[in-house]
Amino acid sequence: ELSKSTWLITSLSPGSGEKISKHAVRGGDITGLLARFAQLQDKAQARTGRHFALVVIQEAGLDGFWIHRILEAEGIESHVVDAASIATSRRRRRAKTDKIDGEALVRALLAYKRGEPRVCAIVRVPSVKEEDHRRIGRERKVLVGERTCHVNRIKGLLFAQGITGYEPLRRDRRHRLEELRTGDGRALPEHLKGQIRRELDRLELVIAQIKEVQAERDALLAIEVAETPAATLLDLKGIGPECAAILYAEGLFRHFDNRRQVAAYAGLAPTPWQSGSVQHEQGVSKAGNPRLRTTMIELAWLWLRNQPSSALTRWFHERVMRNQGRLKKTTIVALARKLLVALWKYVTAGVVIEGAVMKAV
Repeated sequence: ELSKSTWLITSLSPGSGEKISKHAVRGGDITGLLARFAQLQDKAQARTGRHFALVVIQEAGLDGFWIHRILEAEGIESHVVDAASIATSRRRRRAKTDKIDGEALVRALLAYKRGEPRVCAIVRVPSVKEEDHRRIGRERKVLVGERTCHVNRIKGLLFAQGITGYEPLRRDRRHRLEELRTGDGRALPEHLKGQIRRELDRLELVIAQIKEVQAERDALLAIEVAETPAATLLDLKGIGPECAAILYAEGLFRHFDNRRQVAAYAGLAPTPWQSGSVQHEQGVSKAGNPRLRTTMIELAWLWLRNQPSSALTRWFHERVMRNQGRLKKTTIVALARKLLVALWKYVTAGVVIEGAVMKAV
């Protein structure tokens, strides 16, 4: 059980009479952690006369995967689990302590090693290279959000003076700022103009960083043409560099056994509520990668525009017509799920989507 200040080790050792013990290590002290593991092994060997290997489990969280990688480098079997998949009490006032959480992790690990299905969701840890490739798309999303904040702040300051129609993203933004007049015909107050100039300085810095990140993304896609199938997504009309990079880095780089796993990883799997005579659908689970899910919804709308002759687009329009033009938003989510599965088949097996148009060379 990891925190910034303390790591709580909850252990179950052979020969201890099924007694769960707990040990505290200072947070970040990997040397102390390995030393404690060695002590647990020595005690188990002294009790039973046999040497037992270590099996470790931890929740995915703020610490990322560096602890997992160190444990594996030391020859220790390590697992990272999705914290939301650990079963908890459904009582209204549920007790929650590190001790209880640690024991729950041990029980989940025991059940997982026994082969019990769906007892918890073990995280597929990406390689260092795969994890690093995600940074480009995630950083760009943060920068675009910052750009939107600066633009809205500038427009809000000017709107309070009766000024509309000013676009901070235009190249002549500073020249037009000097020409602005308030709604009652005055020039902009000096301090307000100074604040907007400083906002423009920050906005221009963010714009420059977005261009730099996009250049890195394009260079990475160009390098990986021969190494990964990510660049093959660019051959499809309607898929640009940003969508291709996010689709591959956030999801399609993984191995999936079937289409249900693909949809579930993106949080686009259905969540039925069935009990006795009660049966209704609650919508998609959203228990997956939010970046991949958001990108797929956006790509589904773009697919309708750029691939009007594809089988998926025809299915969407037929479904909407059957509902008298209603439930478009619900149907677009279903289209996003179908499109993600089709792109997974295209990337992994080369199965071209029926009716899809390729970009002209």
